[in-house]
Amino acid sequence: MNQSTRKQSQELLVIRPQGVAEGMQAVLAVRSQKTVVLDLTSMDKALAQRTADFVSGGITAIDGLEHRLGDHVFLFTPAGVQVSLM
Repeated sequence: MNQSTRKQSQELLVIRPQGVAEGMQAVLAVRSQKTVVLDLTSMDKALAQRTADFVSGGITAIDGLEHRLGDHVFLFTPAGVQVSLM
């Protein structure tokens, strides 16, 4: 089934990983057409940066979109999801 005919999920996941590897959950969720809020605020700054970079690369590889909501909070969406930040 191609991307344009898939039904968009209306599910929003909030993920608070404790390590870089757990960030893969965000990539897999977006690949499954879910929108993800990735909250890295409870992580050490260096580890949070590594996790953000890892997830951002994965999201880019699957044509997802990234939106920064705060210093360590990100919104990742599948392609085709419109986000308006005000």
